[in-house]
Amino acid sequence: MPKIPRDISGKTLAKLLSKYGYEITRQTGSHIRLTSSSSELTHYITIPDHPLIKIGTLNKILKEIADRLKIDKETLVEKLFKD
Repeated sequence: MPKIPRDISGKTLAKLLSKYGYEITRQTGSHIRLTSSSSELTHYITIPDHPLIKIGTLNKILKEIADRLKIDKETLVEKLFKD
């Protein structure tokens, strides 16, 4: 099982999620709003724009995106963070 990186920032995560059709639609304060309209339904997710995202927060964000993409979280982590 691939490990979730513990040193990822909000901006880096937003760039990585662009692989799956997520685009930054707005930023308010220290939160970034991403939107994906790659299927018939639009999906919104808000991520913190912090230098380091807490592992619990990152885990929840990845789980929500994996559920939306209908893949398991481990597969998403492997594809998203591979070098």
